[in-house]
Amino acid sequence: MKPNERLTLAFCRVAVETELYELLGVSPSASEDEIKKAYRKKNRNDPDAATKFQEMAAAYEILSDPNTRALYDEGGMEGLQGGRSGGPNMDDLFTQFFTGGGSGFSFGFDMGPRSSRFSRQNDSVLPHEVTLEDLYNGKTVKMNMEKQVLCSSCKGSGAKGHAKPKQCSTCEGSGRVYIKTQLAGGQMAVSPQQCEDCNGKGEKLREKDRCKKCKGSGTVKEKTRQEMYIEKGMADQQRIVLAGAGDEEPGVSAGDVVFVLKVLPHNSFERNGNDLLVKVKITLSEALLGFSRILLTHLDGRGIKVTSPPGKILQPDASIVIRGEGMPTYKRPDSKGDLFVLFDIEMPTESWLRSVDHQALAKLLPPKKLEMQPQPEIVDEVNFEEIDVRSQSFPASQDFFDHGYANQRDDIHDEDGWEDEDDDDEGAGDMFDDYMGGSAEPECRQQ
Repeated sequence: MKPNERLTLAFCRVAVETELYELLGVSPSASEDEIKKAYRKKNRNDPDAATKFQEMAAAYEILSDPNTRALYDEGGMEGLQGGRSGGPNMDDLFTQFFTGGGSGFSFGFDMGPRSSRFSRQNDSVLPHEVTLEDLYNGKTVKMNMEKQVLCSSCKGSGAKGHAKPKQCSTCEGSGRVYIKTQLAGGQMAVSPQQCEDCNGKGEKLREKDRCKKCKGSGTVKEKTRQEMYIEKGMADQQRIVLAGAGDEEPGVSAGDVVFVLKVLPHNSFERNGNDLLVKVKITLSEALLGFSRILLTHLDGRGIKVTSPPGKILQPDASIVIRGEGMPTYKRPDSKGDLFVLFDIEMPTESWLRSVDHQALAKLLPPKKLEMQPQPEIVDEVNFEEIDVRSQSFPASQDFFDHGYANQRDDIHDEDGWEDEDDDDEGAGDMFDDYMGGSAEPECRQQ
């Protein structure tokens, strides 16, 4: 037997599987140069190369590396899996190649930049700060923007005249290069990356063939004037889309510019859906004797005047509702939510107290609470200091402050005159009906 024949037979005995060699159209004894030439020829001349690309690329990556080729020759697919029995078939191997799954010899695949020319979303999403006044009244915003547009000189081709791009020699036209990484236990991982020489396109223009205006990129920067309309009643995080105002790219339609509204906190108003909540300070005299004045300035600059019903005493944290004075309804601005007003009663100052006759004042005010009867067996007289418990770290829910203390004050609803029992006064207005006592306002979120 001739030496060449013995060598061929040796290769045949070692290469237990030949499917990868058959994919590239070479024999198991082919040299590295022959494998590389076969891979290039297949990609260039084979009419089915596009559909077989994944399989041929996987085969080439294995057979072009001496270490992985030796594993495949000695143990086939099972050899690539670290000698495990029940190794994968070709379908399993290519599934690994595309998904990065499996153990042993690891692969990863990403369709990458070549397919991105058809599926990439190039919308620009930008935050835009607005005030509550903007959302109440509506607003038109004009702005200067810079966007990427197709080069008018080369029409987006990036080429000078009729010059054509050439196949990238680095990636052989695939748009990707494959990086091998050594893993623990001597295993190898292969992962694709975008070719930096051609930016994943698989082809590139020579320097002398590039358009002078865009330097071969196919696009240039251009300043444009855009207009955005903030409609009445819009909400926080709502999106406003300027169709076609985004960047352009060769082969891809212009993207959109999407503004996401971010509502700034307001000094006076809070919003919950279409309802508004505002806190208003009134004096003790107004709480006891009533008032008729402008309570607040609305978001559109109007003064809101309110007259309290005769004989109605406003308790601490009392609230009223003014129908139809809330936020406009989106797309139906003539319809509005409600405005809830929460009263904060200002107590007189110590200087005022020093200026009045205490005995005369005591005769005007309701009597003091009598001592508890019967008294506990043990009574301790203690000292105290003033603090703002709401600003302290106190392990209690908000309901404790809003309702718990009021529920303990049985004197508010007893029969000694603290609360007006006549709730049927004609002309009091709907805004006072069913909203006395501080428990009717909505749970408004700060916007």
